[in-house]
Amino acid sequence: MGNGVLGRLASTLRGVAVESAWLAAHAALYPWGAMAERLHPDGPYVHYRTDALSPAARGLLVSAMDAAGTPILLLHGIGDNRSVFAVLGAALRRRGFGVVHAVNYSVLTAVTGDVRTAASMFGEQVEQICELTGSDRVHVVGHSLGGLIARYYVQRRGGDERVDTLVMLGTPHRGTVAAYLLPTGLAKQLRPGSQLIEELDEPAPGCRTKFVSVWTPADQIVLPQSNARLTHPDLDIEEHCLRDVGHWALPVDSRASRLVADCLVRGHDLPSERATSQYDPLRTSPITHGHSASSELSS
Repeated sequence: MGNGVLGRLASTLRGVAVESAWLAAHAALYPWGAMAERLHPDGPYVHYRTDALSPAARGLLVSAMDAAGTPILLLHGIGDNRSVFAVLGAALRRRGFGVVHAVNYSVLTAVTGDVRTAASMFGEQVEQICELTGSDRVHVVGHSLGGLIARYYVQRRGGDERVDTLVMLGTPHRGTVAAYLLPTGLAKQLRPGSQLIEELDEPAPGCRTKFVSVWTPADQIVLPQSNARLTHPDLDIEEHCLRDVGHWALPVDSRASRLVADCLVRGHDLPSERATSQYDPLRTSPITHGHSASSELSS
């Protein structure tokens, strides 16, 4: 028992240390991330040569051409910019994904923003990416508010026609009580039981996008933390719980990076979750119940 308590304490301290270190590094990277990222639609595959690729990238290109060639859009959270994806973006490129593009939206979104408007604007960016790359479908990875914006686009703006897999890291699917601290219109949309949250609970029959929800019991922004778990009877959902990592460190956690890459490679090849999945804090292996699948990842 004593060893178990010490182990959990050590893991918690590790998580706090990683979160603190990342916040300091992110503050330094933030000015760089304010500049829009240039899109390189050809990626490393313009000449269909694999000479210069790492073994991992070469393996993905050879074994999963569709996965390697599907553009990935990264969508940041509230008050943030694309710099939050510096680590994850690099990890995905090393894995062999050819087009990894981080999208910025206005920092004023926290004050004057609206999830519905942001989702429509994001849809326009998706169409631009598809036009530039010649791809019919994209993958999306959203952190925090970015995940909610992308989810609204998929469910309420017809985005399931374009988005193959949507991975959401620390997204307040059921809202967060932290939103009561701000009087803005966007904050009101992020409160539990808001009209926007209820709208996302409405039926979504035939939705073609696969949803991957990643949450952490150590989240300091999504409160209660269970509100970051996605449940919906019409959606195709896969859920993962990462312990000992805070809200801001989710995009830089090595386990999260591997998880995101694996989910995008799998695509729709494996049975995925439908409805909610059961969570057992004493288990660290995948929990499967029929069409539902959930996993908990520890350090």
